[in-house]
Amino acid sequence: MKAIRVKQLRQGNPSIALETVDDPVITHPQEVIVKVLAVGLDGTDKEILQEKYGVPPQGEDDLTTGHESLGVVAEAGAESGFQAGDLVTAIVRRPCRNQSCVNCRNGHSDFCQTGEFVERGIKGAHGFLSEYYREDGRYLVQVPTDLLEHGVLVEPQSIVEKVWDQVLRVQQRLIWEPKTALVLGSGPLGLLAAITCRLLGLDVYVWSRSPQDSLQAKLVKDCGGVYQTADEDGGLTAYAEGLGKPIDFVLECTGFSPLAFEAMAVLAPNGVLALLGVTPADRKLEISSDMLNQSMVLENKCVIGSVNAARKDFETAIYRLQQMERVYPGWLDRLVTNRMKLEAVPKLDFASIPIKAVVDIVPVEQWRGLVKQTNEVEYSFSV
Repeated sequence: MKAIRVKQLRQGNPSIALETVDDPVITHPQEVIVKVLAVGLDGTDKEILQEKYGVPPQGEDDLTTGHESLGVVAEAGAESGFQAGDLVTAIVRRPCRNQSCVNCRNGHSDFCQTGEFVERGIKGAHGFLSEYYREDGRYLVQVPTDLLEHGVLVEPQSIVEKVWDQVLRVQQRLIWEPKTALVLGSGPLGLLAAITCRLLGLDVYVWSRSPQDSLQAKLVKDCGGVYQTADEDGGLTAYAEGLGKPIDFVLECTGFSPLAFEAMAVLAPNGVLALLGVTPADRKLEISSDMLNQSMVLENKCVIGSVNAARKDFETAIYRLQQMERVYPGWLDRLVTNRMKLEAVPKLDFASIPIKAVVDIVPVEQWRGLVKQTNEVEYSFSV
């Protein structure tokens, strides 16, 4: 089968190639072979493909990339819980093997304490940017067929759902009735965060570098949010003060660390700042540390970081994507701005992607014929 590989990661000077690799084979009754329909690309993939910082499996030099997957079960082991034709996505992180990690030992590898976890397509395990992959049924999540066209977005939406779930848990410390959310950044994650906050009933403001006539700005406005192009002269603080209302919830989706510190200052008393973006850099910054510390303490502010997601977050993401399509039909279609074939990935210029790129392993017009037509997927959603 064909797969996108970052080659010679352990040897230095790695390269990207479309290669032919062995087809996966079931070796355990709990395993499943998945035929990949599509894989989404995000900032992590950009860094892996451009900076080539991914970690291959132990004993190997190459890494198959891609972690946002949508596929259909081609072959299912007798104890996997799946059948051929099931539409699925895959959880990205796998638990570490350290027996002292209480979270990994109890099904919460997204809160791994040791850092020894494995992430498919990122760290220590091959990803999904290939024609097929093998997976333990425990790490697959069935997707309803009415979400066939947008199922590749389940993984990025799960990140948003995880942070909202964690914020609700943190805010059990008080009576919290948030009204206003400020989203920093208008990439795929920022836009999904914005529309999610709108569906949660919040007034949403998005502050980003894209111009007012951009597709990003239009998507924000079309889901009822307010978009503001970042003004280098005024900055975030001036913009937040100009809103004239408390900012209860800030989602930092750019990974630009100076914004994170500025966001702490503009956050309302009792508010929460969620950090969702990370940009590899060696940046130094001078801040008014005493004033910031005083604000955080005296006004009961909270800052949390969040990355990766658990099964329940994937399941809630499925619900939320269905809700998005129902309330704002066509919005998700516009979020995906670039579709390409597997062969195009080695020469991909990420700067040419306005918002979101998806690699179609199988032509879209063939998808429905491969999937078992059923919507009988029941989850206990955390909404």
